[in-house]
Amino acid sequence: MVELTPNSSYSLTIRFQGPNRAGMLASVTQAIAQAGGSLGQIDLIEQTRRVSLREITVDASSSEHAETLTQVVKSLPDIKVIRVYDRTFQIHQGGKISVEAKIAMANQADLAMAYTPGVGRICNAIAKDPSEVYRLTVKGNMVAIVTDGSAVLGLGNLGPEAALPVMEGKAMLFKGFAGVDAFPICLNTQDVDEIVQAVKHIAPVFGGVNLEDIAAPRCFEIESRLRKELNIPVFHDDQHGTAIVTLAALRNALRVVNKSLESIRIVINGAGAAGLAIAQLLQRAGATQILICDSRGIVSTNRTDLNTQKKAFAVEEAGTLVDAMRGADVFLGVSAPGVLSREMVQTMAPDSIVFAMANPIPEIQPELIVDNAAVIATGRSDYPNQINNVLAFPGIFRGALDCRAREMTMSMYLEAADAIASLVSPAELDREHIIPSVFDDRVATAVSSAVQKAARKDGVATR
Repeated sequence: MVELTPNSSYSLTIRFQGPNRAGMLASVTQAIAQAGGSLGQIDLIEQTRRVSLREITVDASSSEHAETLTQVVKSLPDIKVIRVYDRTFQIHQGGKISVEAKIAMANQADLAMAYTPGVGRICNAIAKDPSEVYRLTVKGNMVAIVTDGSAVLGLGNLGPEAALPVMEGKAMLFKGFAGVDAFPICLNTQDVDEIVQAVKHIAPVFGGVNLEDIAAPRCFEIESRLRKELNIPVFHDDQHGTAIVTLAALRNALRVVNKSLESIRIVINGAGAAGLAIAQLLQRAGATQILICDSRGIVSTNRTDLNTQKKAFAVEEAGTLVDAMRGADVFLGVSAPGVLSREMVQTMAPDSIVFAMANPIPEIQPELIVDNAAVIATGRSDYPNQINNVLAFPGIFRGALDCRAREMTMSMYLEAADAIASLVSPAELDREHIIPSVFDDRVATAVSSAVQKAARKDGVATR
């Protein structure tokens, strides 16, 4: 396994003191570099004739690597480490989001209008015409981010409290990329009926529901029931967000290698929420040859262990991932670290495409196959072609809220994928640029517009 590139998720700030003489700072930076750390900002905090006090920011590749870097600095002669703190933990202190008032409470008149007695008039107006709740409250721009903590990132069933930092981060992304207000709802139950009932009870506050980090196959039933029982859009990002961005990137990757979606053989490794949703969307987009693999191999009709969702994609072909990869044009990994070998990639069709999207460690390190695959993508930000859901879900909800969609439709997902793909111009398109940056401010607007157009065409938009 190739060592991971140092990145800011394992970033340290080391405050250290040393003699104020030439070469002391160089000794620290050289030691960090030799230990594989990536140097960032260096600040001079205080300096006297005798000593210098500095802070240095360093990116590591893992918690263990971060500890190694700390010990390397501590072992230097004449250097005294004053403090070390983990920057990722530091930014989470006290949480990452807050609720703020949109109007000032400067005097009695403000209070009388915003709260009692003036607010009573607003309550009566909504009681008389319930649709006014969208205009006169937060509902028109508010999304519930709902989880039971059963499938947190790639970490597993950590529970609702441990899921909260992810949901806070999601709320930040909604606001930062699309101006959508969102709030974490971490439920202390993993019972399908209780989750469905809880979301139905809180739905009056929200204009949409984003399901997050709920394990398969339970997530399928929860989404299906909520879509039927609520009149606001319900979106499971782990399924549909992943599928939308994957399709967008694949469309452009196929342009690079001059192949069509209808003609290629696709292998999807991972038959959970993301893998099955990707398969469904690719089918709707025109793909005809899809093999899905799970930990037991190809999802085949001769297997007796398949759930309802997997049965829908079962094929007559049987075997292992090794068998599935022979002659494949595309590999889409939403599974586990290191499950794909260089030898498997070498058995693929010419001009192969590999999306190794497991996070933080992909199914195969891109360095191993750079000469074997024509296009490579991962879920990581430190490699080209990051497949990141933030390209989809902010704009999806921006569009759904703005047209007051009653539900999400497959057409909305397909149009969103096409909108994302279209933002990479023919002049920009190459093997290391098949998807726009998450910081491209055109993305949310383009996705929102596409979603609204599809919603109106499907008849689910109410304005």
